[in-house]
Amino acid sequence: MLARVTSAAVRGVDSYLVRVEVNLASGLPSFTVVGLPEGAVREGRERVGAALRNAGYPLPPRRITVNLAPADVRKEGSAFDLPIAVGLLAASGHLHPDTLVEVAFVGELGLDGSVRPVRGVLPVTARCAQAGVRAIVVPAGNAREAAVVEGIDVFGATDVGSVLRHLEGGAEVTLEPVRVDAAKLLQGGREGGPDLRDVKGQETAKRVLEIAAAGAHNVLLVGPPGSGKTMLARRLAGILPPLTLAEALEVTRVHSVAGCLPTGCALLTERPFRAPHHTVSDGGLIGGGVPLRPGEISLAHHGVLFLDELAEFRRNALEALRQPLEDGVVQVSRVRGTERFPARFLLAGAMNPCPCGYHGDGSDRCLCDPTHVERYRRRISGPLMDRVDLLVEVGAVSFHALSDERRGESTVDVRDRVAHARALQESRFREESGVFANGQMDAALLRKVVRPSPRVLRPLRGAVERGRLSARAFHRVLKVARTIADLAGDGDLTEEHVLEAVQYRLPGGRDG
Repeated sequence: MLARVTSAAVRGVDSYLVRVEVNLASGLPSFTVVGLPEGAVREGRERVGAALRNAGYPLPPRRITVNLAPADVRKEGSAFDLPIAVGLLAASGHLHPDTLVEVAFVGELGLDGSVRPVRGVLPVTARCAQAGVRAIVVPAGNAREAAVVEGIDVFGATDVGSVLRHLEGGAEVTLEPVRVDAAKLLQGGREGGPDLRDVKGQETAKRVLEIAAAGAHNVLLVGPPGSGKTMLARRLAGILPPLTLAEALEVTRVHSVAGCLPTGCALLTERPFRAPHHTVSDGGLIGGGVPLRPGEISLAHHGVLFLDELAEFRRNALEALRQPLEDGVVQVSRVRGTERFPARFLLAGAMNPCPCGYHGDGSDRCLCDPTHVERYRRRISGPLMDRVDLLVEVGAVSFHALSDERRGESTVDVRDRVAHARALQESRFREESGVFANGQMDAALLRKVVRPSPRVLRPLRGAVERGRLSARAFHRVLKVARTIADLAGDGDLTEEHVLEAVQYRLPGGRDG
């Protein structure tokens, strides 16, 4: 007896269809899985056998062969347990083959027959819907995640017995389609989270965060310990504009593949904020592993990647950020394959001005030698600094600011201005593919959009001629100036906009 079951597997942040073929033949009892199965797939033989026995459907004493097609692609993970079990039930006569037409199955089985959640159900469901599959059976913990995909019926299963009864039909049908309105989930508003008004003082730093959010500009905060750098950075994601439905689906897809999506969650509606420790490995930051999984920069897609104590990160890990910061994607190549992961994130960094942290704070606490200070700052390479649009020195908070009971602007107030500026940019870049904010403009588009006059460029001339601004940094200053103009609602770029942008690039006369 031969049965065919439709399933799918994750590859990168996408997926591909897999045809599970189960054949029962006479001979000595055996259970073989072919089609380049990896460890978790091979171990599935034991899980499937025990699950079916405990559910009341013992394996027939036959020679069982399972083929996972296409057979030339490695199969990884435990998501093939459920389709293999369904194929065995169909091949042994418990299910009619017609019940499996245009239905896909994904899920891991427990030894008691329970169906457990797996990674990547969202991209798997999307691929099945594109292929014309009319229904998919997934673990109950993944059902809401899968249901955000339109054009396919999603059924959440808790155990293999309920799947069998559902496919048989009749009065004992136990699975009902799961419905989720993804657009409605995004309309619920953004409640809670850290509020910008909790930060005392630091008005310049707050202004810089607003500009960074409005134009998708990378930002670096430099200051002594206790000045509020981390507190400020953790409020950056909250002032970004709300996710669009397309962005929310992309973010949810990445987190689903990485296994970071909470069980039962349908859609991530908040912009991600990722803050890896400075001991993170290259693979943990950029992506890697077996199989290849997205790293922190991809988990921060459409959100904020915060690198606290920036100078303490490994040099090679920081340098690996340069290409994703420019392109918005990262290509991870290993011996076993190459994958592209989305990585359109806003970089926020924080670091001390010197090894002890107190250089330039107005006190005599810093005993660092000037050579040590310079060496410490040079841990951040020039090419990486060129990709930072905004650099602000965050000073120690004064007693007056700490004791002031007046409350500053809230996150909601700043977010409204940011959203207005982003709306202007989206209208400006409507005809430009892949560009939705000023920080993403290349040099050609910058010349087309900004078109500054010689008078407006005057503040930049000295910095460029003295080598304090590279060509890339020069363009980034103009991008920031354009964002400042958008926040002010000004159509034309003025000298005042450029002057403000320059002071965020070269604070205190330091080279950016």
